[in-house]
Amino acid sequence: MAKKVGRYALLGGSAALLAGCFWGGGASRPQTGGGHVEPPVGQTAPLGHVRHGTGGAAYRVVSYHDLPEWHNQPFAAPLDAFRKSCTKLHNHPEWQGVCRQAAATPSDHRAAKAFFERYFTPWQVSQNGQTQGLFTGYYEPVLNGDVRPSARSRFPIYGIPADFVSVPLPAHLKGSRATVRINPTAPNSGAIVPNGAYVADLSQFSPVTNSTHLKGRFEGNRFVPYYTRHQINGGALDGRAPILAYADDPVELFFLHIQGSGRVRTPDGRFIRLGYADKNAHSYVSIGKYMAQRGYLPLAQTSMQNIKAWLAANPQRLAEVLGQNPSYVFFRPLDGAPHEGPIGALGVPLSGGFSAAVDRQFITLGAPLFVATTHPDSRAGLNRLIVAQDTGGAIKGAVRVDYFWGFGDAAGQTAGKMKYPGYVWQLLPNGVVPR
Repeated sequence: MAKKVGRYALLGGSAALLAGCFWGGGASRPQTGGGHVEPPVGQTAPLGHVRHGTGGAAYRVVSYHDLPEWHNQPFAAPLDAFRKSCTKLHNHPEWQGVCRQAAATPSDHRAAKAFFERYFTPWQVSQNGQTQGLFTGYYEPVLNGDVRPSARSRFPIYGIPADFVSVPLPAHLKGSRATVRINPTAPNSGAIVPNGAYVADLSQFSPVTNSTHLKGRFEGNRFVPYYTRHQINGGALDGRAPILAYADDPVELFFLHIQGSGRVRTPDGRFIRLGYADKNAHSYVSIGKYMAQRGYLPLAQTSMQNIKAWLAANPQRLAEVLGQNPSYVFFRPLDGAPHEGPIGALGVPLSGGFSAAVDRQFITLGAPLFVATTHPDSRAGLNRLIVAQDTGGAIKGAVRVDYFWGFGDAAGQTAGKMKYPGYVWQLLPNGVVPR
């Protein structure tokens, strides 16, 4: 999770509940109008003001009274999560003032609530006229394994391979199928130059429309896509990449790749913390959808738990199913206290239950969010103030949230069941408009 967690939406399939169950405690669906809590400082947009963004996104100023169960939030926890954002935001002029105020605000319910209401304006987010979007969940898994291979711990967890090369991709080449030339510039990097020694056919790479880098390896006089998961599982990385640890279970290792970070518990009780370092840049493919297409599981039952159970009962299909997702993540060892969450795309530790991954094209990374969706355990309304601190490969769209539940098996059970519609409000400092 160094630059980003690199996770993807979970595997597809569970049926969404009706939107009407999002709001618990008799709260109603969000409405426009009503008594606006006007922050007494800063220049705010008027209630109902709409700001249009890119990609069909739109943002409308609403009242705090429009946020379901706003007054019942545990405000101290999201304030603490936002303070972590401020370690990265404090140098941005539009965030300096609120970050100073966050540092000076006591960590109690009343003071934290007043802080958010005084210094932020809530904007409801929509895309192409739709305020409803998709919510999934993720977590930090804990795997059993060891630092050395054994009869039990025999599935390697790789760092960045020695022959893996990342090349900055100019904006005019995004989505291109052109042929370009590349020169190496440093270990694990290269540059597109007119007289480069290596030829790259962009049509051979996964779609690069939104990519900032072209990732692959040199082979002869060509620059080619990096190995797929199927190739790597077949031994393509033998001797090419550092091995950070060995996992006991290949399915748990696969889900470590899906989540993008995790911990390996060794036989002596120690934990090896692993974070996202990079990925091979092949497009993510949902194995849940593949299993449904093949008739292995009904699409509505392709939760993480059901996929694990099916693969345990059908080990002869293991290589086939896991190999359907060509995307592969490389890791790096992480420091940090045991109670700290993994490092998200913003570069700060995530807070279980109060952090989320978003599409940074539409949501400002580091900003508080208010979300209204369904709790995957109780199926009651989950209406909560959280903070956007991460991104993910399949988290695309203005109203698209991947909710971070924490680490360990319990968090994994909850995250694996989460696939519901929901609503998003972005809180921005007074006077700051959505990008």
